[in-house]
Amino acid sequence: AARIRGGLERNGVLTTLNLLGNNIRAEGAAAIAEALRGNGVLTNLDIEINDIGPGGAEAIAEALQGNEVLKSLNLWDNSIGDEGAKALASALRVNEVLQSINLEYNNLGDEGKGAIRDAVSGRVG
Repeated sequence: AARIRGGLERNGVLTTLNLLGNNIRAEGAAAIAEALRGNGVLTNLDIEINDIGPGGAEAIAEALQGNEVLKSLNLWDNSIGDEGAKALASALRVNEVLQSINLEYNNLGDEGKGAIRDAVSGRVG
């Protein structure tokens, strides 16, 4: 996770990162989130099937609040639950750059789905 973070922090070229199925968990998601804060070129991030859980989603959400370049985020099948969805919803309210987010298979209940729906209501894209 630390190597990924270091690489992303120094990256000035890579626009797409696919870490599908690498079991990065919450710790890896936190490292990626830290790198997203300073990365000015990554536009597509796929961390599908990595069991990041609510804690990992919260770390990614915090990074999204200040990230101005990421356009697509795939969090498919990461068990983020309602808590993770609510954190992401807060980020989506202030992040005007992200155009696509995949939250399928994340154990979202009505509370999490409602938070995401309300956050993106009225957005185009």
